[in-house]
Parts: sequence; structure tokens; C-alpha cells
Amino acid sequence: MPSASGPVAVASASAAAKAAPSPAIGISPDLYPTEDDLPYEEEILREPFKLKGWWRYLVARASAPFAKRAVIYERALKALPGSYKLWHAYLRDRLDHARPHPIDHPAYSSLNNTFERALATMHKMPRVWVLYLTSLLDQRLLTRARRSFDRALRALPVTQHDRIWPLYLRLASLPACPVETSLRVFRRYLQFDPSHAEDFINFLISANHWQEAANRLASVLNDDGFRSVKGKTRHQLWLELCEILTKHADEVAGLKVDAILRGGIRKFTDEVGKLWTSLADYYVRRGLFEKARDVFEEGISSVVTVKEFSVVFEAYTQFEQSMLAAKLEAAEEEGAEDENEGGGRKSGMDKLSKKFLDEFWLNDEDDTDLRMARFERLLDRRPELLSSVLLRQNPHNVEEWHRRVKLFEKDPARQVATYVEAVKTVDPMKAVGKPHTLWVAFAKMYEKHNRLDSAEDIFKRATQVNYKAVDHLASIWCEWAEMELRHNNFDKAIELMRQATAEPSVEVKRRAAAEGDEPVQMKVHKSLKMWSFYVDLEESLGTLDSTRAVYERILDLRIATPQIILNYAYLLEEHKYFEDAFKVYERGVKIFKYPHVKAIWVTYLTKFVQRYKRSKLERARELFHEAVQQAPPEEKKPLYLQWAKLEEDYGLAKRAMNVYDEAVRAVPNSEKMAMYEIYIARAAELFGVPRTRQIYEQAIESGLPDRDVLTMCMKFAELERNLGEIDRSRAIYVHASNYADPNNPDFWKKWNDFEIQHGNEDTFREMLRIKRTVAASRSQTHFILPEYLMQRDQRLNLDEAVDTLKRAGVPEDEMAALERQLAPGPSTAPPAAPSTAPASANRMMNFVSAGVEAQAESSRQQAGNNEDIELPDESDDEEPDVQIAEKSVPAAVFGELGKRAAENAAENNEESSGAQGNEQLGALERIKRRRQ
Repeated sequence: MPSASGPVAVASASAAAKAAPSPAIGISPDLYPTEDDLPYEEEILREPFKLKGWWRYLVARASAPFAKRAVIYERALKALPGSYKLWHAYLRDRLDHARPHPIDHPAYSSLNNTFERALATMHKMPRVWVLYLTSLLDQRLLTRARRSFDRALRALPVTQHDRIWPLYLRLASLPACPVETSLRVFRRYLQFDPSHAEDFINFLISANHWQEAANRLASVLNDDGFRSVKGKTRHQLWLELCEILTKHADEVAGLKVDAILRGGIRKFTDEVGKLWTSLADYYVRRGLFEKARDVFEEGISSVVTVKEFSVVFEAYTQFEQSMLAAKLEAAEEEGAEDENEGGGRKSGMDKLSKKFLDEFWLNDEDDTDLRMARFERLLDRRPELLSSVLLRQNPHNVEEWHRRVKLFEKDPARQVATYVEAVKTVDPMKAVGKPHTLWVAFAKMYEKHNRLDSAEDIFKRATQVNYKAVDHLASIWCEWAEMELRHNNFDKAIELMRQATAEPSVEVKRRAAAEGDEPVQMKVHKSLKMWSFYVDLEESLGTLDSTRAVYERILDLRIATPQIILNYAYLLEEHKYFEDAFKVYERGVKIFKYPHVKAIWVTYLTKFVQRYKRSKLERARELFHEAVQQAPPEEKKPLYLQWAKLEEDYGLAKRAMNVYDEAVRAVPNSEKMAMYEIYIARAAELFGVPRTRQIYEQAIESGLPDRDVLTMCMKFAELERNLGEIDRSRAIYVHASNYADPNNPDFWKKWNDFEIQHGNEDTFREMLRIKRTVAASRSQTHFILPEYLMQRDQRLNLDEAVDTLKRAGVPEDEMAALERQLAPGPSTAPPAAPSTAPASANRMMNFVSAGVEAQAESSRQQAGNNEDIELPDESDDEEPDVQIAEKSVPAAVFGELGKRAAENAAENNEESSGAQGNEQLGALERIKRRRQ
């Protein structure tokens, strides 16, 4: 079938081409079909009412001139007038064709006609309307566009109006659009979408339609369901309405401006300063200046924040300043007019008026002084007005009331009025600060003006107020008594304190318990502050019996403090009642616990020892024992030292040592080192240096920190060295090496100096071996060394020992012999060396002389190889006669007791005569007397 129709189609196309008008008629030859168009022409001839053929034809000719494409579009739309796809493509092509041309080009006229023809069938298609309306807006055809918008809104359903209205509003917002047209458009739009009322209000404001803008804003604010699409709060809308009403008061009618603004002030309480200034500005623009001043005063007296006060006060000062400036300017203008009129005549009536009313102030038109006074008065009132604002924020702020009183320092009447208002306003239960200070300051003001009767009335009323804290009422009583003391009314002051500290009766307590809320007046008799003041008055003005009665009452009420106990005891000691004072101390240590009782114990023990010394020694020991039993470990040290001092001065030295021994076990670890040092020093002084050996050993084994153990060992070794016990000192150094750090130079240097001074090559090498062992154990790393490295290490140690002995002053020949003996060659190496090394490394470090170890080691070497060792000339069994030099024992070995024994031998007669008197002396006292 296609092959049969091919020639027929070509013949038809040729016939159509021949039947077409000739170029002479005015149609361009380019618009006629060409040979390339024949396939598409044949297809549309076969099926002229199918969109596919026409669309392929248009796609194939996408690069053709617009005129040729327009012919194809027109032929296609004539066959398919209801095709949306063809119309939309045709209109887009026409828009693209017309866009480069100016607006008055004929292409736009053809474009608009094409849109009108399209809308005949496409009037339900919103995209076609949008293209058309957008084109009309670009062409600025306002009338045609407005009518087309109306046709679009009528043609399209309501659900599609949201596509048209944005363009319509764009038309209404054009500068060339008449205002009335824009108003009508916006009103119609609000019927479609009432939520965009803000756009209409903004347009009304820009168009200076203040009346309608105010009405619309008022209606929006009255609508509780309105939500701003621009995110504005209702407060911002209120401010906009206030601005319109105040700045354009003459142009807005029908609205109650005062009621509207006051309603906003009541509703928006957080930022009312601008609303008050807007209301005053409204009356200023209306010419009602006194009314504006009243509004400013009302605003200042009602705002509750400093920020709002600053806004209103600044506006108020600007208003008064502008009023004063306007009056001065008007006065200057009147003066200039009077000078110009100069010689004019005045009527007789004017002269008569001037004669009678010239001096009458109500007739004075020049109120410049009055306005100036108002302005100055406003500036002077600022601190008072600001204080009122702060008190409105919190009327129970006591400090603010005090600051307000200071504002009226030169006006006692205002101060009294302020105090009266303060004590009436401040609720003690809600007060911020101390409310009783208001009553005290009120009374002192009367006292300052010598009105003691009024001040007493104030204090009397103050004592009846139910305060939140007992201390407040106690302060009132104390201040009242101090006022009486300042005016030398001593008896009355004591009577007041006696009245204040009196316990309420049983009936009063029962009535207060029945009411439920117990006032502070029921508890003030237990106030320590008041009792302390009362007892001070009794000590200064009363008798001993009355003062003791007050102290006993304080103790009975169980409100005493450690300082009260000490004061009571001091009072009794001043009057020589020592046993009563000690009873007070006893009551104090039973009432209080640590750390509060520390001062009482220290004072009690000190006073007791000073009073009785050795006469009541057992009682003092019991007191010290009880004190150290109650004290925590960190507080025991001073008590033990005080106890030991007692034993040294008045008791037995052995008991003192027992106290020190108990102390070093009881104090905490952080204080044990210091306690041991004191213990050692006292033991050396009392019993001699050998007595300290046991203490040193005890300290080393007591579990002190390694650093303290090392320090104690070094002191112990130094002690033994001073006593000549070199082997013991060396053994202590060996033991201390277990606690020493290889990087600690002090310990190893001290041991090194000790060996240089008192040791030999064996002991020095042993020290080096121990040092290496400690370093290896601390490094946590062990290596297995070959034999030649071990020999090299031994050689290095030998060289180090020789160098050290050389520096110590040993002769060269002795060092050479030592090197020959200790440096084994390849052929003289003892075979038993590997087996003896572990034994020597594992032997225990006891208090053994280095010489014995050296002899044992030399005997083992002789047993290993007797051939290479030269025997001495004399046998070891035959010891030569050695002359042993005698050396006196140091006096420190025996201590003070040894000196005492020596002196006893020389003073037997004197001791026999005074034996009975010395038996009662303590150990330390007896030693001191023998020194003298």
C-alpha cells in the first residue's frame, strides 16, 4: 500500500505546488514546500487530523525561519484547533520571535491576536492565560491587561485562581496603575485570600490612605484568629497602628485613639514605653499639650522597667524642651513685631486693660519662667522617679528603700514619710535584704534630731513585728540597748536585755502553738547574739554574781560557743576562782567536739599546768590522756608535745620517752618523720646518743615513706660513724640502698665519701655492685652477658676502684700490688669463679665487718689455686703484738643522765643534804639544776 501511494502523493504535491499562487502575488518562495518537505506533506495529506505527523514536521523544521514555521503552525491549527500542545508551542515560538523587538513592533500585535485566537478554544488552560497576561504586563498594556485578568478569573475555576492573582497584584503595584484600580484589585484579592491583609495595608500606607490603613490594622488586631504571613507579632502590628494614629491624627477619624492605645498598654506589658510616648505624641499633634503632659506623667508613674522609664522620660524631656524652645522663639518674634510697630497708637481700652491687669499673674502671657521651672523640676525629679520604678519592680527591696531615703537628706519630712511608707509596704517574709534595718534607721533618724521618745516608740513597734529570722528581732533589741547606752541610760539598757532574754510563759507558748505559726518572739530568748550582748553588759556594768548567772543561763540553754566557754573561764580566773574556771573548761570539753573543742583543750591544759605544775601531776596526766584520746590523728601532735613537756619539766624522763613513743604511733604518716626527729633529739639529750639507736631502728621499720626511710637511714649511719661504729654504719648504708633511687646523687655520694674515708677496695667494690644491682632492678631490663663482657666489666670496676683509691691518697706501690692480685690473667683464672659468683651475690648483708669478708674471700682464692699465691712469711696463727690506742668515749654517748651520774659522784654530800627536796623535782628540772 505505501508503494502504491507514493507516486500518487508526489503527483498531488506537484499539483499543489503548481496550483499555488505565483510569486508575483507577494508570497515569498521560501514559504512554499520544498523537495525535503515532500515526505511530511504526504503524511499530513494522508492523515491531516493526526498530531503526530504535524509534530514531526515541526520538529524537522526547527531551524527553519519563523515565517515558514508559522505557516506550518497555522495549517496544523486549522486542522486541529483544539490541540493544546500545538497552541502552546506556537505561542512560545511567537513570544521568542517578538521578544527581541521593541514593544511597538507589529510582532507584538500579531502575538496578542494569536493569544486571542488561542483563548477561543484554550480558555480553560491556565498556562495560556499566564503566558498572555505576563506578555501584557511586559508590554505595559494596563487596560487590556486588567480586562484580560478579569476574563481569566471568570474563565478559570476558583481552584486555579492562585496562578492568576500574583500577576494581578503585580499589575496593581505598578507605578503607572491608578490608585483606585489598585485598591479595587487588592480588595478583590482579600476576598479570595484574607490572610494577605498585610500586603494591602502596606500598599495603603505607601499610597497614603491612612484612614483605611488604620481601619484594616484595627480589624486585623481584633481578629484573634489572624496569623501574620510575614512573621510579625501582634505587638509589632500594634506599634504600626499606633504610629499611624499618632503621626496622622488629623487624617484618621472614627477611631478612639486613646482607648486603642490604652488597650495596647494593658495587653502588651513588656514594652509599653513606646505606646505611652505614642499616646502623648497623639495629643501633642492635636495641640492638647496639657493632656500630653498628663500622659507623660501617667506613663512615668506606671512603667515597671528601667528601659521603659528611660524611653518615656527621654520623650518627656524632649517635649518640655521643645515647648520651652517654641516659647522662646515666639517671644523673639513678638519682640521683633513690637519694634516694627514702634510708634503705633494703642486704643484707650488697651491702656485701661494694661493699667488694671499688668501686674496680675494670671494675665501674664509670658510663661517662659514657668516652662523653664517645669523643665528643671523634671530633671531634678529623675532619681526619685527612677527609684519609684525600681520599687514598683519589687516593693520589698530593702536596699532600694534606703537609697530612696538618701535622696531626701535635706528634707526630714520626706524622709519620715518614706520610712513610714517603707515599713508599711515591706513584708518581712518577702523582703530582699534585712527589713529590720529600716526600723533601726528610722529610729536613728529621730535620735539624730534628739527625739528619744519617738525613737523608743519606733523600737517598741519594731519588736512586735513578725520577722522571718530570729536574728532580725535580736538586732532590734541590741540596737535599742545601744541607743540607751549612747545616752548613758545603763540601767535601762540592762533592763531591756533582761526583758528581751526572758523566756515566754507557758500560756503564751500554748497560745502560739494553737495558732500554728510560731512567731520569732517565741524563739528570740535563745538568740546567741542577744545573750552575747547581754553578758558583755553585765561584765561591764553588773556584778560578778549577775554575770555568772547570765553565763550559767547561756550554758543551760545549750547555745554556748567555744568562745563563750573561754570568756567565762577567763572571767573566773580574773576573780581567782580557778577551780570554778576548770569546771567550766570541763563542761566545755563535754559539750563540744573536734575541731571546735581544740581551743578549749589547749587553753585548759595550759592553764592547769601553769596553775598546779607538779602538785597534781596525776590529774594532769589523766587530762592529757583524755585529750589525746578525743583528738583526731591530725590534731594529736601538739597535745603530745605539750604532754611530753609536762613530763620533762615536772615528771619522769622515762614517762616523757613513753609519751614520745606513743606519739610517733598515733600521729598521721605525714607528721611521723617530724615527730621521730623530735623524739630522737629529746632521747639524745636526756639519755645519750646510744638510746637513739632503738628509735632509729623503730623509725626505719615503722612503715614511713621510702624518702623518709632513706633520710632516717642516712642520719642513723652518720650517728654510727660519729660513734666509731664503721661496720654498723656500712650495714645501714647497705640496708638503705633498698630505698634509694639510682638517680639520687645525695645518697650515693654520701656512701661514696664514707667508703673513701673508712673503707677498702672490697667494701668500695661491694658498694659499686650494690649500686649496679639497684639500677638493674629499677630499670626492669636484664641481659645475659658473654664471659668476655663480664671480665671487661670486672676490669672496669677494678679500674674505677683504683682511681677512687688514688684520689683518696693511697700510695702507688700499694695500688700496683692490689692490681696484680685482683686482675686474673688467662692462665691464672680460678676455675671455681662461676660457682662462687652467685654465692657472693646472694649472701645476706648483715652487720659484718668488711675485713672478715675479705679474709673469707682470700681463703677461697687460696683453696682454688695455691701455686700462684705467695704465702706470708709469718703464720696467721702467730699474731704480732699490736699496741691498741685508747680513745675517750664521746660525752654524747651518755647524755644528760650520764653527766648527772658523774656529778652525783662529786657532789654526794650536797645531794645527801638536799635529797628530800630533789625527790619532788622532775627529770629535766633536776638536770637543769645540776647544769647550774
